[in-house]
Amino acid sequence: MDVTIVWSAATLALLLFGVAPSLFLAARGSNVQRLVGLQLLTGSGVMVLIGLSIIAGQSSYLIVPLALAALAATGTLVYTRLLKPGIDGQPTVEEE
Repeated sequence: MDVTIVWSAATLALLLFGVAPSLFLAARGSNVQRLVGLQLLTGSGVMVLIGLSIIAGQSSYLIVPLALAALAATGTLVYTRLLKPGIDGQPTVEEE
């Protein structure tokens, strides 16, 4: 069996079973579910991009998933900062 076929199947499986549910979680649900969906999406996205670079046979394509992994941590910190109580106009416990 050719290595390219195996990596293509693995990348397709990641797209179906990793990216699709994470998009659903990121689009719908509570704030915590959106955060989990965002994390799952970035992890799945990094793995899909690595698989695509292996399929293409270009090691220079690995720069994109590396940058995505580095920026995903920063994006999560920003998103959790926005999750603080009272950000959506509802009063916090101290304001009541």
